[in-house]
Amino acid sequence: MQSAQSALEQLLAGNERFATGRPTSRPLIDRVRELAGGQSPFATVLACADSRVPVETLFDHEPGDIFVVRLAGNFVSDAALASIEYAVAVLKSPLVMVLGHTSCGAVKAAIDYLETGQALPGHMQIFPTAIEPAARACRDMEGDWWQNAVAENVRLNAERLRTTPILREAVAKREAVIAGGVYDLSNGRVTLV
Repeated sequence: MQSAQSALEQLLAGNERFATGRPTSRPLIDRVRELAGGQSPFATVLACADSRVPVETLFDHEPGDIFVVRLAGNFVSDAALASIEYAVAVLKSPLVMVLGHTSCGAVKAAIDYLETGQALPGHMQIFPTAIEPAARACRDMEGDWWQNAVAENVRLNAERLRTTPILREAVAKREAVIAGGVYDLSNGRVTLV
């Protein structure tokens, strides 16, 4: 089994290839056929649903390498947690990364909600409600509130994952590591937070 540190290094090396315009893409139909019988992802990534954050692409990896869970605002919902627990407990994925991104609309919605108190329509209010603790924690920090809140949202959700029983046990047994990163839309790079 691959170590979590090796998995993190592999993700970041792929991001470097992507960000510098040197991806190692190849035709994928053979890989898709290989995966028909099962999967063994080396990493699990909780990412935003934003269409500008194509997880496998920005880490320069193929189908089957990364177990991706996506929802706007990359926060730990019950369904996201269940998926991540499955990846770690059943698929034995050694690395879990919470991946935020610059200029996240869900994080901006949380900031707007704090400023105005105006709720979003329909089910969309779930995003600002879930992200509000991160936005509130960064309100008076030096620097850009929005971008600080993006990073804080990653940190808080990574910490939440570390406190859940299945993931806490996997981390304690050194079967998994939980990391956080922010993807910069302007340059394609992921920075650990």
